[in-house]
Amino acid sequence: MSHCQTCGACCASYRVEFAVYELDELGGHVPAALTEPVKGVTCRMQGTGSVPIRCVALAGTVGQQVDCNIYAQRPRPCMELSEGSYACHKARARHGLPTLPENATA
Repeated sequence: MSHCQTCGACCASYRVEFAVYELDELGGHVPAALTEPVKGVTCRMQGTGSVPIRCVALAGTVGQQVDCNIYAQRPRPCMELSEGSYACHKARARHGLPTLPENATA
């Protein structure tokens, strides 16, 4: 089990905005029903535009056990955030979770 499956801090820390071209109704893969328009050709995952942030696709309890209900269809910003990265550690700190060991992603 990866640290991501017991964490979920990133899903409850960051605004997830991306191009509407990633939406399934426009030929992409992200379920449009779980998003909201932002401006022009930008949309975001519901739940990430206001505080407290919690992506609508996040299931479970942050820091214990979580799952992304659309993992295979998640938008590009989610795909680009990697376990053990600066953004990962920043999100974990926001939720009072310890930093990951040096070899966590090896």
